[in-house]
Amino acid sequence: MSDDDPDLFRRSIEGAKPLRTDDRVPELRKKPLPRARFSRADEDNALAESLEADIDTMESANAESMRYHRPHVGKRTMRRLARGKYAVQAEIDLHGMTVAEARPRLADFIDYSVKQGLTCVRIVHGKGLGSGHRGPVLKSAVNRWLRKWDAVLAFVSARQVDGGTGAVYVLLDRGDF
Repeated sequence: MSDDDPDLFRRSIEGAKPLRTDDRVPELRKKPLPRARFSRADEDNALAESLEADIDTMESANAESMRYHRPHVGKRTMRRLARGKYAVQAEIDLHGMTVAEARPRLADFIDYSVKQGLTCVRIVHGKGLGSGHRGPVLKSAVNRWLRKWDAVLAFVSARQVDGGTGAVYVLLDRGDF
């Protein structure tokens, strides 16, 4: 700082008047801090709810799930079938087969199962992930075929642990339903 600086400052403020207390510039308020819409408790509740959700219920709500029953098969029977409450007595795995290969094998399997007096069987048809833009070809075919056979009373997509939407539980007619 040179000796001229204080003189320069005094000359520059020469005509200035002091502010009165009521002429003060209002203090600027600080912006409030952003707050999350959900509290930590809400986040914890959402996490707990997602962990408790039943994957089978979520998947059955999906348009990819299959469900069919004849008019005389009740809601209670369908609910038990969907929950996997019937013991699966036999199973056939069709996924990876062509439609031409799968139809006769499935027909033989259904006929054999009915002759053996089986009540519930599982058919694994796959989810059609390898079918590309065509969608699940074998799955759609199995859906059509099962509806046509008189021995099939009902079917529903399996629980996740049994193949989910890549398999169905099939309830067969034993003559006592």
